[in-house]
Amino acid sequence: MKKDRDIEKSYPKDEFVAKLRRLADAIENNERFEIQIAGERIYVPVRAEFSIEHERSEGEHEIEFQIFWEEKE
Repeated sequence: MKKDRDIEKSYPKDEFVAKLRRLADAIENNERFEIQIAGERIYVPVRAEFSIEHERSEGEHEIEFQIFWEEKE
């Protein structure tokens, strides 16, 4: 099992849009999504679940598009 990590990476708008398009295409076509984040290649399985979270505090807003799954043993 890989060790825990918590990475946040910012992207220029055009790169972010391209990643979202690839993700949407993979979801729509019922395909695994593949992305590299901070040097690690991540494979998101078709069985992944999705949620959208909104946070607000002290005048700031945050929207998170979340993808989660459990690793199979």
